[in-house]
Amino acid sequence: MPAGPLAAALAYILWGLFPLYIKPIAHIPALEIVLHRSAWSLVFVLGLLVVLRRFAWLVPALRQPRTLALFGLSALLLGGNWLLYVWSVNSDRVLDASLGYFINPLVNVLLGYVVLKERPRPLQWAAVALAAGGVVWLAVGVGHVPWVSLVLAASFGLYGLLRKTATLGAVEGLALETLLLAPLAVGGLLWLAAHGQGHFGQPPWGDSAWLVLAGPFTAVPLLLFAWGARQVSLATLGLLQYVSPSIQFLLGVFLYQEPFSTGRGIGFLLIWAALALYSAESWRMLRRARLAAA
Repeated sequence: MPAGPLAAALAYILWGLFPLYIKPIAHIPALEIVLHRSAWSLVFVLGLLVVLRRFAWLVPALRQPRTLALFGLSALLLGGNWLLYVWSVNSDRVLDASLGYFINPLVNVLLGYVVLKERPRPLQWAAVALAAGGVVWLAVGVGHVPWVSLVLAASFGLYGLLRKTATLGAVEGLALETLLLAPLAVGGLLWLAAHGQGHFGQPPWGDSAWLVLAGPFTAVPLLLFAWGARQVSLATLGLLQYVSPSIQFLLGVFLYQEPFSTGRGIGFLLIWAALALYSAESWRMLRRARLAAA
């Protein structure tokens, strides 16, 4: 497998396994976990930049208002996505989170059409329509709009689009994002500590070590994703993205035993059918392109 798709695939595998990291600290509020994710990710990435001796980009980037605005927006999308995802896992809604990332590939198709002027083929539009039917079924048949899933899909789709078109590389981009989030993260953690509501540095001591590990556990898949996203098309990125929600779905059903009713299953089946149709069309076109090149 080429390096770009391999990096993206590894990122999605790690993201799929992330509930295994979050569940042991489910007693810690989601916001505090996200603040630690941001703070320790910055420490990890800055350490990586020191090792690589790659700081020449920082001052020019800080002097470019457009770059700061774009990465400020991507940082907010990333932080919001983290917060909702951690909350959903802590609230025993791993299946809702997995559904959001199942929908995300089709959000990428829409974003590619609207922003990048890519032209989806008829079967890809049919897949989008079928997935929309699944969402409507969940809203009507099950009785509630899957807002967690929709917000996760939209926020990460927009984040992926911004990172794909970003001017900075994977490490530099993540460093700038976490640097822009640092005032919120550090300020929030100091406020929690001052009011005796923080869990860091308090027994059980394993919680503190687990929170520090949020840095590499967060940064490594993001770096793999950001680098891989620049090497592949949005369609290929969407295809690889099925790995993460599939792992999350299996964890939610078989490990955490979340309820999975017949009505909910029908909604999932519609979306899975849409993804199967989209995948088949993508592979067909890829095979045709390879034959033409040969």
